[in-house]
Amino acid sequence: MDLFALTDRTALVTGASRGIGAAAAEALAAAGADVALLARDTDGLRATAGRVEALGRRAHLVRCDLAETETIAAAVADATAALGRIDILVNNAGIIRRSPALEYSLDDWQAVLDVNLTAMFRLAQEAGRGMIERGSGKIINIASLLSFSGGLNVIGYTASKSAVAGVTRALANEWARHGVNVNAIAPGYFHTEATAALQQSPERYEALRARIPAGRWGDPAELGGTIVYLASRASDYVHGHILAVDGGWMAA
Repeated sequence: MDLFALTDRTALVTGASRGIGAAAAEALAAAGADVALLARDTDGLRATAGRVEALGRRAHLVRCDLAETETIAAAVADATAALGRIDILVNNAGIIRRSPALEYSLDDWQAVLDVNLTAMFRLAQEAGRGMIERGSGKIINIASLLSFSGGLNVIGYTASKSAVAGVTRALANEWARHGVNVNAIAPGYFHTEATAALQQSPERYEALRARIPAGRWGDPAELGGTIVYLASRASDYVHGHILAVDGGWMAA
């Protein structure tokens, strides 16, 4: 089990105020890591920090709006100064805008790509510099089932998450030789704020549930083990992989 231990490791988790980001931070802390928590929602960050500290680990809050991509370098520098270094980056923060493609505005398109793709790349750049210098590091990007399929009325989100998969592979090709693992998790349908619109439509919710071989939607905490695996020595020879955690959706 030492392969999965994160003792003396430090992590930066984006979108850590709720949902998958909060679950990732708690899982990393439970495995022994100190965690920098990045999001816009200060109250949510404080709540996550309390749970990390209850596990006996350090939590550092970084308030940052990733739509303002010019602030990312300073945010990573803040986390690095507080924790000493960044061994693990979980690129989780993302937004979704829903509209039919013919009505999808360029403002929505740009907003989604700025947060889901450009900010993710900039975070990987900034955290990756130190990792490459040290010869080790783990970057975990949060992709989506829509990295593999088209979805409905979410063309900006689909474009961004397809690109997340591509950027993950491209960075892995460059950085594996430097001891940096870059991989992604593609969650299926989970109970999160991003899927609220689907959850509030009983017909759509049930149709999606019926399509999942496991017969249910996922809980964000169920991603914790996968995140710890990709953050730990257990995944040292895993590079450029997009791991679906989807209740069997991709197998159906």
